[in-house]
Amino acid sequence: MMSELPLDQVRTLLAVVDEGTFDSAATALRLTPSAVSQRVKALEQRTGRVLLMRTKPVRPTESGEVVVRFARQLARLEHDAQAALGMSGPGEPTLLPIAVNSDSLATWFLAALRRVPEELGLCYELRREDQDHTAALLREGLAMAAVTSSPEAVTGCSVRRLGRMRYLPVASPGFADRWLGRRDGTALRELIGEAPVVCFDRRDDLQDAFVRRLGPGARPSARRHLVPTSEGFANAVASGMGWGMVPEVQAEPLLSDGRLVRLAPEPTVDVPLYWQQWKLESPALAAVAEAVAAEAAEALDEAPPN
Repeated sequence: MMSELPLDQVRTLLAVVDEGTFDSAATALRLTPSAVSQRVKALEQRTGRVLLMRTKPVRPTESGEVVVRFARQLARLEHDAQAALGMSGPGEPTLLPIAVNSDSLATWFLAALRRVPEELGLCYELRREDQDHTAALLREGLAMAAVTSSPEAVTGCSVRRLGRMRYLPVASPGFADRWLGRRDGTALRELIGEAPVVCFDRRDDLQDAFVRRLGPGARPSARRHLVPTSEGFANAVASGMGWGMVPEVQAEPLLSDGRLVRLAPEPTVDVPLYWQQWKLESPALAAVAEAVAAEAAEALDEAPPN
């Protein structure tokens, strides 16, 4: 049973995962690398499973993810209990790992965290990942909460609708004139397959989703620039490297000052966003969830239906 797992071994496994190597974990725990290795091996023997892939950095196996989740939950509950009992020492912050997509991070999410009461003493480890893949960090135990596009709850997590982030098809005026002809969408279907496009990374499907909505005959371009930061992405489009789907909140000021033009009034691409978090009776997690929901209600479009 999980309750029979030696807590020092569980905490050691978590340190190895967080630090990435046995040596770094040993430094963080003020132990020798040999002692760290022995604790992890003892835990693997106790569970009868391999818990870590000895890569650089190390990665938890599927069984290891279970133990990592338990370790994080234990640390969160322990900190909350100490705070409630007045046992937390001054200047002892607690680290809350959260997975969030790049566009939310660049637009509204940091404002949400500023709503969290400072007296809670929280520090955040923000793990940037595409909204279609942030839920994986919850499953792996690498995050306790996530902004995700998935309405399906990860095992052991609750789900809350936040709203929709709208993306607009835009380009610089010079790029639109050179590559895409008229800007009213008439020629887009025929021309867009030859025009350079800016994508966030190889998994970014927003641009292709827009092309599919243009109808029969429209095809994605093979000329792709990969720009894996939200601010860099918008700047790349505005500089004329290619066209792209930019969040409406980022696009509006660039449209107003003429640095961008819309390629077509419709269609847009709307991405629903959800907040998933571990089911813990934690005041800190609850406070962050309320802050995120409040900011999302102001910054995002109406929440998607059930």
